[in-house]
Amino acid sequence: MAKSGSKLDVYRDWLGIADPTRPPDYYTLLKLKRFEDDPEKIRASYRELNAYVRKFATGQFGPQSQELLNELARAMLCLTDAERKGEYDAALGRPAQVGPRRRTLEQGLLANKAITLEQLAKIRNFANAVNLPIRDALLQQRIAPAEIVMQAYAESIGLPYIDLMDIPIDEELIPQVPAPTARQHQFVPLMVDDGTLLIASANPVNPDVEDDLRLRVGFPARTVLCTPAAINALLAKYYSREAASARGATTSKKAKPVKPAAAKAARVVEPAAGPEEPDEAADLSPEDEEAALARKEQLKQKLIVAAIVIMVGFILLMAYLMITG
Repeated sequence: MAKSGSKLDVYRDWLGIADPTRPPDYYTLLKLKRFEDDPEKIRASYRELNAYVRKFATGQFGPQSQELLNELARAMLCLTDAERKGEYDAALGRPAQVGPRRRTLEQGLLANKAITLEQLAKIRNFANAVNLPIRDALLQQRIAPAEIVMQAYAESIGLPYIDLMDIPIDEELIPQVPAPTARQHQFVPLMVDDGTLLIASANPVNPDVEDDLRLRVGFPARTVLCTPAAINALLAKYYSREAASARGATTSKKAKPVKPAAAKAARVVEPAAGPEEPDEAADLSPEDEEAALARKEQLKQKLIVAAIVIMVGFILLMAYLMITG
């Protein structure tokens, strides 16, 4: 702890980091060896430091504690994301090399002793019988805790995993994503970090949806995995019809951009300003947008029915011509 009368240095006084570089690099911050590649070691160090820093959350240093918790989370999310870690390591001077071979979901669970070979054989049979991916079968049958399954799954596909209880959601991002889009694709915007919009979901988000988010928010999007239960809870909190209606009653119709201060805190480089394009979708209220989507779906169904009627009529005509010809 800082001495009386001295300015608190959370890196030195709480984490014992003697290196004067501020902020420290992610490996120093998480007390890892430089270029550590094992996601389990990265997450284990993060969890230990997260638990320690939380002890200061209710005292006089609550704001500093929360800021450091966010920074620890950003470091962990970067270093457990195969693509972002490669870019970060290169920026630190790591020579180009072939990355470590990722374990499959099954290998990760077996290595961590989360399941046995016998349980794995049973779950494979179940998955084949009901035509489910192994991951979904594990979650449905609850062979192992959902957090363990999702961590192993995240490692197998090179994406980070986060316990959404660890960090707060940047609520300024919520109005920028339409409620129907969030509910349909089962994701919630988490934060902007180093020029990337991190979105929490139980599944990798479709690239087309990521492109749409980039246009709406102004940053490329990247998925952060979490448990299905966690994302369902956030969707209910932020994107239920009741929440959308309440938000629409207290905020302007058009979503506000990310504040520069928030972007600076996440070390974000703001995109270059350009001529503002009109966004008709952004001007719609949540209720109007849902109604528009419903009308599109009704029109689609009517077109399908019309196509079927025309096809049946054509078949009957051909049959009539063959009979009378």
